[in-house]
Amino acid sequence: MLTRLEVRGFKNLLNVVADFGPFTCIAGANGVGKSNVFDVIEFLSYLATDTLVEASQRVRGVSGVRGGDPRDLFWDGYRDHRRYISLAVEMIVPTEVEDDLGAVARPTATFLRYEVDLEYASPDGESSVGRLVLVREELRHINRGAAAKHLRFPHSVKNFRNAVVMNERRGGAFLSTEERGSGTVINVHGDGGSFGRPLPRAATRAGRTVLSTVTTNDYPTILAARREMQSWRRLALEPSALRAPDGFASARSLETDGRHLAATLYRIATESGRDAGSPDEDSVYAHVSDRLSDLSGVGVKSLRVEPDPVREVFTLFLQERGGLRLPARALSEGTLRFLALCVLLEDPTVTGLICMEEPENGINPVNLPAMVELVRDLAVDATEKPDALNPFRQVIINTHAPGVVQLCDPDDLLLAEARPWRAPDGSIRSALSLVPYAGSWRKVSGKPTFSEADIVAYLVAPPGAQLRLPLDMVG
Repeated sequence: MLTRLEVRGFKNLLNVVADFGPFTCIAGANGVGKSNVFDVIEFLSYLATDTLVEASQRVRGVSGVRGGDPRDLFWDGYRDHRRYISLAVEMIVPTEVEDDLGAVARPTATFLRYEVDLEYASPDGESSVGRLVLVREELRHINRGAAAKHLRFPHSVKNFRNAVVMNERRGGAFLSTEERGSGTVINVHGDGGSFGRPLPRAATRAGRTVLSTVTTNDYPTILAARREMQSWRRLALEPSALRAPDGFASARSLETDGRHLAATLYRIATESGRDAGSPDEDSVYAHVSDRLSDLSGVGVKSLRVEPDPVREVFTLFLQERGGLRLPARALSEGTLRFLALCVLLEDPTVTGLICMEEPENGINPVNLPAMVELVRDLAVDATEKPDALNPFRQVIINTHAPGVVQLCDPDDLLLAEARPWRAPDGSIRSALSLVPYAGSWRKVSGKPTFSEADIVAYLVAPPGAQLRLPLDMVG
């Protein structure tokens, strides 16, 4: 769970600090840079898996372009000045993870702060576009006694915080940076604290973050941090992927584009009922169809995935109340997206952070309340203990739609604004700022907040609107 994000120098995020709870909606106008928040979260996830080069090329804007220029990631990256990105996150990591060999790893601390600084190195030759260099990397625990100060969103101390925040750490950092005569060194410290010598690794020759190199349970807390960051995903549901057929050999987990919808639901349904208290197969299908029925205009009688042993494919069928039986590929784009989220809601294996841009896309305005309630329900209930029925999931969405903003609790809102920023050369530039609601738990003394007056455009009908409800019907 990502509880705090600090960004300096990434695209137009010059000095952004934001606290997150289980559910957050980032609202702002088109083109203000809301997506850059998701970009930096995605970049951090890639840094936990890939090389620095690969991570820079996978981020939106340079994704899929071999040899893409890493300067695209930096604030004002093409001018002649030092290019530097500083990132920090505070996160709650799983209490148990598997290493790459299938062995179980249990961290000695689950509330951690990770920091990484990167710099752009100019090309060595004319054909090179330059590269990213690891400058600093730190991973430290946050004491359990300090958790209340860091976890400010409403939650149950007994049921939630005590279940997810654990600390047996007695030593210092898990990753630390040291300057030596030979250059910058990242020290890897064991979970035993001061026992044993740290393992030094040269930063300039690393080519990747040191955290991304930990693959076994020898360093369980570093591995848990890596697994948590790897779980941060950006959901971009595509109708073509949602409609793609699933063979028996297909993966049975929903991809970020929505692929393997039928195979995933079949796996959830057929694996259910194995544990005491878990729903049986019919109950899973009933839960999904009942939630899909929240959509106005979709008359759902039942829903089921049928395996075809001859063609070796799964097909998801929707039975309408009128008697019509439709395969998933015949459903509308908005219905398919909503259905995919209904399936995610039933999948206890999906944990971590889900980022979703403009969930209202393809949804009839009358169905916005159902969509907003669904994405909010995907997030963990922080008044209860996380378990199979309350998966430890976090959701961040962004939107420019007034209907979505109006349906969100003000505590869950961050307002994305472009604000003037004085650059080192004295010029005034525009940079993104994430501003909390004045009365929310995110408010920090002396820092900017927004009130209803600042978001009037989201709360009233647009100028020139010709269709309005009569005053006696409003409310």
